[in-house]
Amino acid sequence: MTSPAAAKPAILSVDDDPGVSRAVVRDLRRRYGADYRILRAESGADALEALREMKLRGQPVAVLIADYRMPGMNGVEFLEQAMDLHPWARRVLLTAYADTNAAIEAINVVDLDHYLLKPWDPPEEKLYPVIDALLEAWRGDEHKPVTETKVVGHRWSARCSEVREFLARNQLPYRWYQVDEPEGARLLTAANATEDQCPVIINSTGDVLIMPTDAQLAEGVGLNTDASSDFYDLIVVGGGPAGLGAAVYGASEGLRTVLVERTATGGQAGQSSRIENYLGFPDGVSGAQLADRARRQAVKFGAELITAREVVALEACGAARVVKFADGGSVAAHSVLIATGVNYRHHPAPGVDEYTGRGVYYGSAMTEASDCAEKDVYIVGGANSAGQAAVFLSRRAATVHILVRGESLESSMSHYLIQQIEQIPNIKVHTRTEVTAADGDDHLERIVLRNNETGAEEKVDAERLFLFIGAAPETDWLDGMVKRDEAGYVLAGPDLMVDGEKPAGWELPRPPQHLETSVPGVFVAGDVRSESAKRVASAVGEGAMAVMLVHRWLAKQ
Repeated sequence: MTSPAAAKPAILSVDDDPGVSRAVVRDLRRRYGADYRILRAESGADALEALREMKLRGQPVAVLIADYRMPGMNGVEFLEQAMDLHPWARRVLLTAYADTNAAIEAINVVDLDHYLLKPWDPPEEKLYPVIDALLEAWRGDEHKPVTETKVVGHRWSARCSEVREFLARNQLPYRWYQVDEPEGARLLTAANATEDQCPVIINSTGDVLIMPTDAQLAEGVGLNTDASSDFYDLIVVGGGPAGLGAAVYGASEGLRTVLVERTATGGQAGQSSRIENYLGFPDGVSGAQLADRARRQAVKFGAELITAREVVALEACGAARVVKFADGGSVAAHSVLIATGVNYRHHPAPGVDEYTGRGVYYGSAMTEASDCAEKDVYIVGGANSAGQAAVFLSRRAATVHILVRGESLESSMSHYLIQQIEQIPNIKVHTRTEVTAADGDDHLERIVLRNNETGAEEKVDAERLFLFIGAAPETDWLDGMVKRDEAGYVLAGPDLMVDGEKPAGWELPRPPQHLETSVPGVFVAGDVRSESAKRVASAVGEGAMAVMLVHRWLAKQ
C-alpha cells in the first residue's frame, strides 16, 4: 500500500469483505490503472495508516471508496477521519439497498460526493461514469501535492525560525506551515504530533523529525554529516568564502580534502542579499548563489562536505593534525585550514535576547523577508552587509530604518552602496542612534531608540529588527593551541614574529609561512585571520593561497 509510484494520484478502496475488495480493485485497475495508483485496504484503520503515509510523502489522493458496513469503523466514520488528512479527495460510500437512508444522511456528515449501490454490474454503466465525473472534478481543483520538505511550527518560535534558516541557507527547498493553518493541523495529525512538539519536519520521503537538533535535521534531509575517511590531506574548518575557496583549489589539485561546516556553507557572505563588487559579476550575485556555486564546484572536484558538525578542539599528534567534534568524534589530516570567519556581536540592550528569533534576527534572515511587506523594518549596523540587507528589504517594506552610532556611513560602507541607499526613498539613515531596549508579548513589538547626540529616547513600533553590529571570531576552541591576538583573531606568518624571533614552541628551522599559524601545518584564511581585509574576494584569494602553502608543507613531510 506504500508502493513507490508516487507520481500517480491514488484511488483507495476500503472494504472488509476480501471478495468485494478484490472485485472493486479489479474493475478500477481495468479502467484507471494506467494513470492512477489503485490501492485497497480491508479495514478503516489500515486505510488511515496508508493515508497518513501518503500525506507525509506529499502523494495525492484522488478518490476514496469506502464500504458502509465495516466492523470497528464503518465507512462514514472512516471518510470523516480521512477528510482531516486529504480534504480534496472525492468520497464515495458503497451501500446495500437497505442502507441508502444512512448513505443519504452521510452526505451531510462527510460531504459525500456519491454513494454506489452494490452490486454495480456492469461497471461500464454503474461505476465508471461516476468515477470519471469525480476524477474530472478532482483534477479541476487546486490541490498540487507538496513533495519537498515540510516544516510545521509556530510563527513566533525561535527554534522554528532557526530550522527554516538552516534549510534556506543549505539551499534545501521546503514548505512552511503554521500550526493554526488547516494544512499545518492536517500534517501534525498525519505525523501523530502535537503543537507542543513543534517544529515538526517531514522530509521528502515522508520521514518525521520531531524537535530535531541541527545534526538530526541535517541527516534527515540528506546532508552529509559524517566523514567517509579517518584521514585526509587537508581539513578545512569553516564553509565561508575562504573555506570554499580552499576546498575548490585543494580538491582540484588532487588533495584529499574535507570541509567541515557547523551550519551552512557561505558564512556571513552567504546571507548577503546582493554582492555587487565581487570580481566577474558586474550585475551582482547573491551570497547564497555564490556559496551554492562554490559548493557544487568543490564537490565536482571531489571535496567532501560535512554539515552540522561543531568543531571544539584541535590537537597535534605527531605528524597528524586532529580536529575534534562536540559529539566526541574526530577526523585527522596532514594539514588543517582554519576558516571559521566571524559572527555578529551580541547586542546588549534589554529584551534583545528574549526576542531573538521572534522578531530580532542577527544577520539578514532572508526567510523573514516576505513577512516584512508594508512594515517598518529596523537595521542596526553600518557595514556592507547592513546596506545590502537594507536595499533588499526596501523592495517590500514600508520603510527601512538604518541605525548607526557614527556620524555617517562613509567610514564603514562601500561608496557604491551609500549611493544606492541615497537614491531609495523608503530607506532612512539615522546617525548617532542606537537601540536601548526591545519589548513585546509573544514577539517583538516595540524598540526604544536613543539619539546619542541629544540623549533623547523614543519608543517606536517595530516587528522586525535585524542586527549587523560588527564581528567577533569564535576561536575559543583554539585555546592553548594556536596563538591569537587580543580580540581572538588568529595570528599567522609575519604577525607571529616578535623582533625577528620565531614564536615560542616553534621547532622548525624556517619561520612560519605567510598564512601558517603558530602550529606548523595549521593555516588560517579569511576574516578569522588577524588584520585580514574582511572582503569576500580577499577571503577566496587567501583560501586559494593557503592550498599552495599546504602543498609546500606536504612536500616536506
